[in-house]
Amino acid sequence: MTTATEAASSPRAAGATLVLLTLASGQFLMTLDSSVMNVSIATVAKDVGTTVTGIQGAITAYTLVMAALMITGAKIGAIIGRKRAFAIGCVIYGCGSFTTSIAQSLPVLLLGWSFLEGVGAALILPAIVALVAGNFPAERRPAAYGLVAAAGAVAVAVGPLIGGFCTTYFSWRWVFAGEVVLVLLILLLARRVADAPVEKRSQLDVVGAVLSALGLGPLVFGVLRSSEWGWIQPKASGPSWAGLSPTIWLVLGGLFVIWVFFRWQARRESHGQEPLVRAAMLRNRQLTSGLTMFFFQFLVQAGFFFVVPLFLSVALGLSALETGVRLLPLSVTLLAAAIGIPKLFPNLSPRLVVRVGLLSLLAGTVVLLGALDADAGAEIVFVPMLLVGFGIGALASQLGAVTVSAVPDDESPEVGGLQNTMTNLGASLGTALAGSLLIATLTSSFLTNVQQSQAIPARAKEQAQVELAGGVPFVSDADLEAALDEAGAASATTDAALEANADARLAGLRSALAILAVLAILALFLAQSIPTTQPGAANASAKESPT
Repeated sequence: MTTATEAASSPRAAGATLVLLTLASGQFLMTLDSSVMNVSIATVAKDVGTTVTGIQGAITAYTLVMAALMITGAKIGAIIGRKRAFAIGCVIYGCGSFTTSIAQSLPVLLLGWSFLEGVGAALILPAIVALVAGNFPAERRPAAYGLVAAAGAVAVAVGPLIGGFCTTYFSWRWVFAGEVVLVLLILLLARRVADAPVEKRSQLDVVGAVLSALGLGPLVFGVLRSSEWGWIQPKASGPSWAGLSPTIWLVLGGLFVIWVFFRWQARRESHGQEPLVRAAMLRNRQLTSGLTMFFFQFLVQAGFFFVVPLFLSVALGLSALETGVRLLPLSVTLLAAAIGIPKLFPNLSPRLVVRVGLLSLLAGTVVLLGALDADAGAEIVFVPMLLVGFGIGALASQLGAVTVSAVPDDESPEVGGLQNTMTNLGASLGTALAGSLLIATLTSSFLTNVQQSQAIPARAKEQAQVELAGGVPFVSDADLEAALDEAGAASATTDAALEANADARLAGLRSALAILAVLAILALFLAQSIPTTQPGAANASAKESPT
């Protein structure tokens, strides 16, 4: 017979779907902002009276605020209650979305989009992890975490479609107005979510919170700006600090502060004080392996979502709407894997599922890499999107439950903070690596093609060598042709430059996909520490065995 404790630990069957929908909607909303406006940057810049660089800075700042405050947001949830942190985060996020929707200048946009929404997300995302653990028993968590993670990945896929549609037919402001409505709906539904109980009253380590922000902030910022500044050697058009790129200084400085942060955490524990992050958690093999897989999933996933839209929108000239439509097949297999694997194979080894997911990510990347050629059309992304979607869905169905089940339930908010920090780092580094390698290969290939062309005058070759040494922009044939016509280039020179650019673009895309494939292979080796039994399986077996 079911005990009262067991009945209280899991939601009623009728309300479970509603709880899951609420938390998945929160995850969807948090992830949407990182992809929805990428197709509308130029329009937003014009409307608020700034430059494209200013809007890209706002997008970067949103990621930066999230990454810097994620661990602190998790601890605040443990202090005030996870449900309350979720609700407060939603209110702050909604205020940020409303502010963004009416912004007429870049400072107001930065306040609403980058700061308020970033702070709201830092409270919401760790709380979601804890609330799933508090609302679902261990045996149902893989499916719950799978659907919540899938909602975030679907937001990445449909974000460009939503942004392109609203910008084309209405206004980009309607995207943020719609977010306000969704926040209100989530707050209404959140009343059905049971709070994750707080076993003891926590204290906020203020010094640790400052150190974590000062460490993670510059680290993520340096990585995000690496494509413009260079990793070690400064680019010709970028700043230089003591003869080196600011990126390497920011990364090294961030890593040093993170080291100081962990030393401070160890000191607090040795004095019997509560740390922001328990050092013992990072010695937990299951937890660290799950966090590592989260990092690599978002590393490859973000890089793939960087390369594919570039190919579709720039190389092929598709519109924002057409690009978004081509990304949609990913959502089908992603949802099928995230929901179907836990439902159809509830006792399957998490390690096996994770490896299958990584293999699917690798296969999708390799298939696209092999299909890229001068005559390739948009149809070549269909099969890779299905494979990558299945891989993301398979990983989503396991990793959340793997990390949370590695620690007691009262530590799940801390896991949520670490988990979302790793996903932010992975996504930032994945985009930066793919972008840096793409531009480096593009530049090298383009300049080589130009030097070898007989149709381009020697003076133009020398000028290109000087002006483009810092990096060749990834531009469409139409944009390049317009620029050459404006410069008064001869017809033969224009044709040769267009051919050199097309070949260089392909080389850049291939190099970016190749590094993503290598990273997926590396992740396969690191998946060895993922457990082979499902969370809750041992408890279920113990309950079923006779006493």
